[in-house]
This record gives sequence, structure tokens and C-alpha cells, in this order.
Amino acid sequence: MAITCGIDWAENHHDVALVDEAGQLVAKRRVNDDAEGYRQLLGMLAEAGDSLQDPIPVAVETARGLLFACLRATGRKVYSINPMAVARYRERYRVGRAKSDHADAMALANILRTDADVHRPLPADSELAQAVSVLARAQQDAVWNRAQLNNQLRSHLKQYFPAALAAFQVRGVGLDSREARTVLSAAPDPATAARLTRTQLRSLLRKSGRQRNIDTWTDRLKSVFTSDCLRQLPLVEEAIGRQTAALVLQLDAACQAADDLAAAAAEAFAQHPDNEIISSFPGIGPLTGARVLGEIGDNRSRFRDARALKAYAGAAPITVASGKSHAVHHRRVKNQRLAAAGYVWIFGALPSPQVKEQYDRRRARGDRHTAAMRNLFNRLLGCLHHCLATRQNFDPAKAFPALATTAGPAAT
Repeated sequence: MAITCGIDWAENHHDVALVDEAGQLVAKRRVNDDAEGYRQLLGMLAEAGDSLQDPIPVAVETARGLLFACLRATGRKVYSINPMAVARYRERYRVGRAKSDHADAMALANILRTDADVHRPLPADSELAQAVSVLARAQQDAVWNRAQLNNQLRSHLKQYFPAALAAFQVRGVGLDSREARTVLSAAPDPATAARLTRTQLRSLLRKSGRQRNIDTWTDRLKSVFTSDCLRQLPLVEEAIGRQTAALVLQLDAACQAADDLAAAAAEAFAQHPDNEIISSFPGIGPLTGARVLGEIGDNRSRFRDARALKAYAGAAPITVASGKSHAVHHRRVKNQRLAAAGYVWIFGALPSPQVKEQYDRRRARGDRHTAAMRNLFNRLLGCLHHCLATRQNFDPAKAFPALATTAGPAAT
């Protein structure tokens, strides 16, 4: 008798339901999110026939937390079902919009019973690959948080301190630079900044780590901070400056976190066996490589073919056809983290002659910049899938054979 398990996740407890191949409830229970609850869950599964040779598959909506990490460590198949799919499945049996935690657990178990083949279990990635994924995602979150704080600080300074924007929003330097954070920490308002002497400015620039053009920067900052500009009332200006100091502290912490996590992710990525293959691709450095590996994992059976990987990353187009209408769009439902890493990857690969020539060809055919970048991402993802499957490094002559032929003597 085939048994499937559904678990409706909550913060402090989980509702568990086991159903047989006919959809009949075998057992149900509410377990706590702790070691005792995990033991109770394993006991339920064992009573229903769970074994190491034939583990009972489990379906969840949100596969996070210690309990699910321990379930995955047992080697059983754990399926993370999209909440929208669960909601549609619930409507197959209930049109009155009734809802309960036990009913959701039953729905999850029945989804596995009837449609397990159309859902994919969570990948059985190695421990090192999972560690790379954690570090790469944390670093990406820190980068996004840094950008958000940077934009918040820019909008804040525009209200009372435009000289700071003129001083630090220049080519190669921004408000999240070490120079800007160091100076704004010491002088968060226009009055304090205007009183800074050249000696103090030099000291702050050296403290920030700048070693070149210190005198040039000192003269420029002194000129900008003492220039005539609109000002808030003195007490209001001082109060806003306090707020600026707090924002700079948050931005400084976000920048430090992003740098530390980048170093940790690159270090973990360097230890992985796939490091050499992924790093052989143009445009992929240690951090981008960690992000790519963290999202695709090292379980090579996760994607049936290169097309599945391209669809997962959002690089493959999607066709919408109905009646006489036929349209091709870019994918919006995708792994946003992998798509973001892919844009950085292709942007860094553009200096490569073969990549740049392919980009120019797509642009000449009428593609916009983003469409041409997606086309390159699509092609290189297919190459990556092939290289990882065959354990070989990237070869531009094989990746762009038409371009290599055109550039060869036979074409002349």
C-alpha cells in the first residue's frame, strides 16, 4: 500500500496527514517544531510502513526550518509544492473556500498521491553545495540590503545636504564607498562638514583606506562643503544629521556584511569539485560562480536536460498559443536569484570576443539589450549544463562554432 505524507507548516507546530493510494486518511497528528515533534513524526511514518529501503515521500509548502532539514538528511524525497498549486488543488474538492491546517496537509498528501510525476523533489545536493548556497544567498541579500540603504541615504541627503551628493556621487565612488561613509560619520550635516579643516579631511580619507590623490580629494571636498547651498534651520539640520549618522551606521554594517559573506562564499566555492568547470566560463569570478552553483546545486539529476535548466533560470522564452493567437514572451516565473546572477555573468563575459560578437549579431537582428543578454545567458547555460555533465571545461570554439568558422581561413 503506497503511503504519501503532507505537512502543513507553521511557526511553532506542523499538521501531518498520511493518506493511502485510495486517498483515505491513514493517520493525522499535530507535532511541535522541536526534537520531540520530529521523533513523533518519524514514529508516524514508521507505523505506516516507512523504511530506509522505501521511505515515504513528504510534501510541504515551505521547506524550511530544522525539522525539514532533518527530513531531507534521511534521504527521503521531500517535495516543495507551490502554494498556488495547493490552492488550486483545494478548489477541486471544496468550492466553499473552507480552509483548515489539517485539510491543507491532506491536500499536500493527495497531490503526491495523484500528481507526483509532475512535481520535482528537492535536490539531493551535497553538504558543501548547500553551504555554498547559504553563503551566496546571504551575500546576495546583503548586497540588495546595501543598495536599499544606499538609495535611502541618497534620498535623505537630498532633503538637507546636497553637497554630500555632489561630493561622493562621482564616477567610481558612491555613497556606499568607504570614503563617503567615513566622512559622513564624522560630519553628518552641512555645518559640521563646512568646519572640517584640510588636515581633518586628509586624516579621514586616510582612515577610509584611500592612498592615492588624497590632496586632490581634500581640495575638492573642502570646496564642495564650503560652497553656497540651501540649508535647513539649524536645529532641524542637526536633528536630520543625527538620522544621517544612524543611516550611515546601518550602511556601514551592510557593506561589511556583504564583503565578509563574499569572501566566505568564494572560499567555500573554491573547495567544490565543480569550481574549475564553472570558473572556466568567461565572466564568472569566485562570487558569481558561488551564486550560480548555489542555485543549480550539484545534483545532476535535478534537471532532465539543458532546456529544464534554461526554463528554471528564466533564459528560455515561453510560448502562449490559443486559437489564432500566438505569442512568445520572456519568462517572469523563474529563479530570480539565478537570473540576477546570470545578468552579472553575461555582463562580465561581454569583453570576450566570441560573446561580444554574438551579442552584436543579436543586436543587429533587432534585439534589445535585455533580449540579447538573455539569448547569451540561454546559450551559456546550455554550455554549462553540458560541461558539468561531461566534466569538461568551457571551450569558446565549441560554444560558438558558427563564429569560429566565420573567423577561420575557410571563410575568406
